[in-house]
Amino acid sequence: MVTKSRRQRTLSMVILSQLGVLMFVLKMAMASLPNIEPVSLLVMVYAVTLGPWALAPIYLYVFLEWAIWGLNTWSVCYLYVWAILWFLSWLLRKMESKLGWAVLCGAFGLFFGVLCAPIYIPIGGVAYALSWWVSGVPFDAIHAAGNFVMALTLFAPLRMLLEKLLKKAGLTKVEQRGTN
Repeated sequence: MVTKSRRQRTLSMVILSQLGVLMFVLKMAMASLPNIEPVSLLVMVYAVTLGPWALAPIYLYVFLEWAIWGLNTWSVCYLYVWAILWFLSWLLRKMESKLGWAVLCGAFGLFFGVLCAPIYIPIGGVAYALSWWVSGVPFDAIHAAGNFVMALTLFAPLRMLLEKLLKKAGLTKVEQRGTN
């Protein structure tokens, strides 16, 4: 977001904070569903709408997770997995295909365990990391299915909604879709 005045900078900070809290609250609201969460979808929407500014709500979300659940091995994983999804989404930000976004979100869910497994190598070696990943494949499959369905149905409407809200607030995107 490109901002001009102190008011707009303050508004930007408030909006970015609210987006991070929204991410956390929505995940908690869906906690009763096994491995189905809106975080992956929101990371993608924030990435394509906010560009590098999306990292602020993403890492506020990570901080809130740590504040509530404490620090553990998954905490280290959260430092980089969301950045990977942000980066992939940012690279693909001009993609207009609903199916393409759903495939990206689903693939991220499917490979979530693979992305987290390396943090277990220093703890128990490669065999331990591999066994940890393999034992979680059924959960990753559920994660993938949930991500796919949510992105297929909600990515485009959420993207348009956030773009409209930013425009109404007088904030501009880092880069307009479809331009260089």
